[in-house]
Amino acid sequence: MDASSAYQDSLPISSENLLAHLDEAGLSYSRMDHIPLRTVADSKQVRDGFLSAADGGGHIKNLYLRDKKKQNYLVVLQEDAELELKFVAEKIGANRLSFGSADRLLENLGVRPGAVTPLSMINGVQKQVQLFMDASLREKKLLYMHPLVNDRTVGMAPASLEAFLAALGAEYHWIDFSE
Repeated sequence: MDASSAYQDSLPISSENLLAHLDEAGLSYSRMDHIPLRTVADSKQVRDGFLSAADGGGHIKNLYLRDKKKQNYLVVLQEDAELELKFVAEKIGANRLSFGSADRLLENLGVRPGAVTPLSMINGVQKQVQLFMDASLREKKLLYMHPLVNDRTVGMAPASLEAFLAALGAEYHWIDFSE
């Protein structure tokens, strides 16, 4: 199965249920539907209606990582950030990070590869996934992220994302990933 909305009913929480949750919480967001996007390079091809980075658009990439103690992490970075895993491990206080498998991704964040998102903490909070976000993203007008599927993108103000995470009881950290 792919990570598009065609298969959202096979996820622990569907994209539709997540969006309903955002609506019920009164959190403001915009939604764009598009072709499935698997990579940052794919997403750069679909930017009509999005704020550019220069205009305050927070275009992100999300790394699902695991350490040698089997602790799970979600690290949210600027889309063009190029960081060594050893450096990320030092910044977040982890040891020997590696990428988590697709099976663990589904088990711990409730999404498939290509749809990883800070919004997946709706599942990750129960699995004790630790969330770290690049502090520079906090200054953006809007952060663009998938709502659990990769053929939709929502734009949310950082404060709305923080309100969502706080309502879930998710612990999160803004980290300066500049070297």
